[in-house]
Amino acid sequence: MLSSNIVLRSRSCLAILSILLATGAAVAQDACANIEQPMTEALKREYATLAAAALAGGETPDQIEVNTVLQSGRWSVAYVTPAEVEPGYMFFEEADGKKQFKDVWGGLATISEQPETAKWAETLGAPADLSACFASLAASAEDDE
Repeated sequence: MLSSNIVLRSRSCLAILSILLATGAAVAQDACANIEQPMTEALKREYATLAAAALAGGETPDQIEVNTVLQSGRWSVAYVTPAEVEPGYMFFEEADGKKQFKDVWGGLATISEQPETAKWAETLGAPADLSACFASLAASAEDDE
């Protein structure tokens, strides 16, 4: 009787652990639900043109690769790879019908830096949902422990 209780409890603990792990993965995916935009050629051209205008390196839109576009309300973020500089997340805010460059964030963050990374985007004025999605994508490096 005692051993069957232990087996039942072990199975229950495993089931609960599996649910928690699956929930964690779903939460990470949900950070960008309805924010990450489908990549079309028109969207790539639009953000390559915006990035080229914002960069001081004199690059043309055809020299800039647009990998990801996120959008929430009037704010958007494009992950771009220019030919002459490192890739980065470029932030834009739409005002008077035009997207205006706000700032760029380059590099990677660790998972433990996600809250700080999201806070950085929020200080620009970006909405919380966009900031959280950006931070989840930028935090691709594992923490060194």
